[in-house]
This record gives sequence, structure tokens and C-alpha cells, in this order.
Amino acid sequence: MKPYSDINDPRLIKALAHPLRVRILSILETRDIASPNEMAEELGVSLGVMSYHVRRLHALGFLELVKRTPRRGAIEHHYRAKARPHVTDEGWAETPSIVKRAMVGASLQQITGFINAAAAQGGFDRGDAHLSRTVVALDEQGWRELAGELASLMERVDRLQDESLERVKTSGGEDAEAALKRSAAVLMLFDAEGVPEHDPARDINREDQRLGRRSSRRPRPLRALSGD
Repeated sequence: MKPYSDINDPRLIKALAHPLRVRILSILETRDIASPNEMAEELGVSLGVMSYHVRRLHALGFLELVKRTPRRGAIEHHYRAKARPHVTDEGWAETPSIVKRAMVGASLQQITGFINAAAAQGGFDRGDAHLSRTVVALDEQGWRELAGELASLMERVDRLQDESLERVKTSGGEDAEAALKRSAAVLMLFDAEGVPEHDPARDINREDQRLGRRSSRRPRPLRALSGD
């Protein structure tokens, strides 16, 4: 896992708010190197658009050019992510709300696609997989303490990966790396004041009533998978 790079400048945070840039950094976080041509094919965008955003990320210091490969009369550039961007609390506080919402929207789009793809191929099939949502009422101190707990948990996640890599390294053997399983944890903490509970079944029933018919469909309960 690449190390974090703290970001305090709201201008850099704004540069990360584009959905395609979020996806570029996501690809390069788990891959050693990649070219704009490779990423354009993977994400289904034009090479020109991809090259522009890669150049911008490179100019801002998020990527480094590591290799040039002659290919059919042209030069293919390969880039590596220098570090995983980490927006500090101070930098986020100074970022305009419109930029925050754009960045959050881009990140949620990427995260949602990633989770749905994992779920479709059995990513939640393990008995100790976890899926839950908890809505709580907190005062200011409770919010700060919960935020601190989640930050500590993410640091622990990084340490667990380092420990896993070290065990694989010391165990040796040809199949050692096969013991590593790509896993993902997603944490969120956000203000939900005034946000209504959303029930998809209610939307279905409302649409059926509008059309003058009764629905025979029943809501499917969300099952929380937990190792507790």
C-alpha cells in the first residue's frame, strides 16, 4: 500500500474533485504503473480526455513519470502514483462547500461501483464479512470522539496490512503471495441531520398507487453480515 501524502491546500483538494481523477488515482493505488492508454481502455473514455487529466495530476505532483515506451510510431508514457492523497481536517475545513460536494460525489461514485462489483462476485459471502449502518445522536464531544475512533481504526487497518505482508515475506515459498487476499473496508462518518430514511419499497408502492394498481412486491430486508 502506498504511503499517505497529507494535503492542506484547498486548491489541490479542488483538483481532486473530478470523478475521473479519483478513478485514475484509485487504479494507480493498487497498480505499480499504468499508461493513459491502458487506463482509457479500462475506464471507457477517450485517450485525449484521459491524457489531459493524467497530465494535470502529474503537474500537481500526485503522479510521477517512470517510463517511456515506443509504440507504433508514438511514445507511451507510464505513470506511478507518488502517494495516496490524504486531505487533512484543516484543509477540508477551508475547502468551499461546492468543491467538497463535488469531491464527495466523485468518491461515492467510485466506491459504490467498487462495492457493487465485489458484491456481485461474492465479496460478502464470508461468514465474517460485515455490512451495517448505524444512526446515532451525538453531541459535539461525542462526534469528535467517534471521528477519532474511526481515524485510529484506519491506522490499525494499515498496520494489519503491513503485518500480513511481513508474514508472507518471512514464510517464503512459491505460494506465499497467494495467501494474500485483496480486501476492502469502507468507513464513513457524516452529518445526517434532516436526512429522511429512504425506503425503496415505499417508492415502488407510491408509483403503483399513482398508476392505480396495488403492488404485489414486498421489500427485501437488508441483512447485516457481522463477525460478532
